[in-house]
Formats: sequence, C-alpha cells, structure tokens
Amino acid sequence: MSAHSPVNVVHDEANTRFAAEIDGHLAHADYTLDGTRMIFTHTFVPPELRGRGVAEQLVRPALAYARAHHFRVVPACSYVATFIQRHTEFADLLA
Repeated sequence: MSAHSPVNVVHDEANTRFAAEIDGHLAHADYTLDGTRMIFTHTFVPPELRGRGVAEQLVRPALAYARAHHFRVVPACSYVATFIQRHTEFADLLA
C-alpha cells in the first residue's frame, strides 16, 4: 500500500469497531453505543501503518455511520476529538 491509498474499511458490528486489514496488520476505531450516543473509545493504527492516513480513513466512515443512524458522537478517543476539531463539518454530531 502506498501512502494515503484508499483502504477497505468494514463495520465490524460484532466487535463494535470500524476496521481495516492492511499489509497483514489490523487498524481499528472502536466505539460503544449508549442509547442515541456513539462513544468512540479508541483508535489504533499499528506502527507499521502510521503516517499513511489510515486513522482518518477509519474515522470518516464511522462518523458517516453515526450521522446516518442519528447518533450523537462522544469522542472519548483523543484522535476522534482532534479529528472533529479539525473537520468542523462533523461538529454537529457532537453530543
């Protein structure tokens, strides 16, 4: 995979995360649901994949899912909090 190539992100509902397997490594954005709130708890990108824009590619579809399902977002994960601050088009999702 070259830098910033699109990755195939899947919504792994059973494990409450958005995940992508890249070059044999698993990256994921974890969440929990609490009523109408989608709480992002952790974003993990293996060291081998860092600097390629993988975290953003996990978080964008996760936030799109939250929007489509009318969830309010709680960014307990520092990456998701910073991402929303930088991409204000998602600010309306904040709980």
